[in-house]
Amino acid sequence: MDGAAPYSAKHPPRLSAMDELRLENNMLRSRLDDILEHAHRNQNIMERHQKFELQIIGASHFRELINSIFSSLAETSELDMVSLILLDPRQDLQQMLTDLRINLREFPHMLFVRSERELQTPCISSQKPVLGPYERHLYEQFFRSFSQKPASVALIPLIRQGRLIGYLNLGSFSADRFLSSMATDFIQRLGSIIAICLENVINNERLTYIGLTDPLTNVSNRRYVEQRTLEEIGRARRQGYGIACMYLDIDFFKKVNDQYGHQGGDDVLCEVARRIKAELRLSDTLGRFGGEEFVVLLINANLQDAMMVAERIRRSIAEKAFPLSEGGSCNTSISIGLTTVSEKQNHGDEVIVAKEMISRADRALYDAKRSGRNMVRCE
Repeated sequence: MDGAAPYSAKHPPRLSAMDELRLENNMLRSRLDDILEHAHRNQNIMERHQKFELQIIGASHFRELINSIFSSLAETSELDMVSLILLDPRQDLQQMLTDLRINLREFPHMLFVRSERELQTPCISSQKPVLGPYERHLYEQFFRSFSQKPASVALIPLIRQGRLIGYLNLGSFSADRFLSSMATDFIQRLGSIIAICLENVINNERLTYIGLTDPLTNVSNRRYVEQRTLEEIGRARRQGYGIACMYLDIDFFKKVNDQYGHQGGDDVLCEVARRIKAELRLSDTLGRFGGEEFVVLLINANLQDAMMVAERIRRSIAEKAFPLSEGGSCNTSISIGLTTVSEKQNHGDEVIVAKEMISRADRALYDAKRSGRNMVRCE
């Protein structure tokens, strides 16, 4: 040998036809395995999304739907954050949900705005999803409930019958999760389904609300107060606290109707309800029992606490005139009967406890009327 490099270094041996075929088969098999794995992964994703869609379509209550959106959607789509913005121009949706005992603080990532202008994002489409990197000056309002901000986002308008009802907002810490070049067909479908489900559960809750609400004063009706009383007596018994009950009656209400007409009487009823409600907590219950009579349940309250609230209500009505929609104003007052059920008194049949509590408050009201009206009496 003359010192030249080995033959194999410059001229590797050729594979036999059989070896080449075997190598090609291995490459094809590897590619097929990749395709099958990708198809299997897509099938799993599709099944998870179908399960999620069935879950939200089957939701009949607002709380159930919102819990599914925030927990199941994030898990199904492997998202780092999900927020929901709902348009509520007159804030009646929030009021209805509060009256139905849905604690909105349970859902810190559900936000309400009165108009799109509050979002301060005129460049955001109200018709098509927006995907891309997170830009603080554009998207901060959509993710303001999160301390850590996403790297990429998808903002999905929720539209029903051509009307924008809110935005579903998805965020990821991965910068390439949502790219502006991505197709949006799937995301648009998701937005459409969630918009339909939101409209359905809100309408269901509204029907419930109407059935439990006095149509004139927009506070709870007698049926709801009686139902609520039983629930609160049971809860107070389990958790070991007292409750108070007020029976309220507008003084000389017939004279208001006779002097100012039924419209004037309706104005006074609505304003009385509003002033009573202004003195209560969200956990308390106010209902119209009929005519000019109202009942209030104070949760976790003793006699001293209840007396303070009752006096505030009495003063708020007696010390300020009532504006009338047809012009002018009138003055009126209210008499209040008050009773309490302490932890020690709360035993036996709940229905009997509830009836006796309301009866005692009614007797105390009669005492206030007989003693000169515009006062609080206890039993």
